[in-house]
Amino acid sequence: MSSITDQQRKLEALLFAATESLDLRTLLAYLSLEDDDHRGKIEEDLQVLQRHYEKRGVHLVNVAGKWAFRTAIDLSDLLERHKVVPRKLSRAALETLAIIAYHQPTTRAEIEEIRGVTTSKGTLDVLLETSWVRPRGRRMTPGRPVTYGTSEGFLEHFGFDSITELPGLSELKGAGLLDNNLPIGFNVPLPHDDMALQQDELPLEECDE
Repeated sequence: MSSITDQQRKLEALLFAATESLDLRTLLAYLSLEDDDHRGKIEEDLQVLQRHYEKRGVHLVNVAGKWAFRTAIDLSDLLERHKVVPRKLSRAALETLAIIAYHQPTTRAEIEEIRGVTTSKGTLDVLLETSWVRPRGRRMTPGRPVTYGTSEGFLEHFGFDSITELPGLSELKGAGLLDNNLPIGFNVPLPHDDMALQQDELPLEECDE
């Protein structure tokens, strides 16, 4: 990048100084700019900076709709702290996490129906403790069961900008996670993680009304 605009310099400074990832709304607020009028230009400036840092020691990345500087992947060993933090999920927890990610919003009973076995409360507790799964609301059915969905922490941990970046059927087959002898009509649902409650969901605080 032969030259850099004043606005790009400000964005660069804000992102370098930030202790956490910043979304567009926050960046616009720092720059005292109106969202509707300047959002497109800020996105263009961020993409310019992103290209500028492509071959440098740090990269500008967009994860879960937020921007941050991260160490280049091939240099991560230089800054790695060699401390083992056990966080291995059981097979039941991994299956439950995958079902929630692809089928959200979903209830415990719906998870059990897909898995074909009972899901213990402990399995969901583990996923909630990782902050990868969050309770969304309550299904408008008898008993008003809690609905679950993935969190922003899930996207950040797995490096997704959006839940729609989860692998589809062809990618799962290519990775060897699914074989070619699948039932006729088998498909992988198109995931979404809309923060807004669906028509059949109630807010958690209204569960006793």
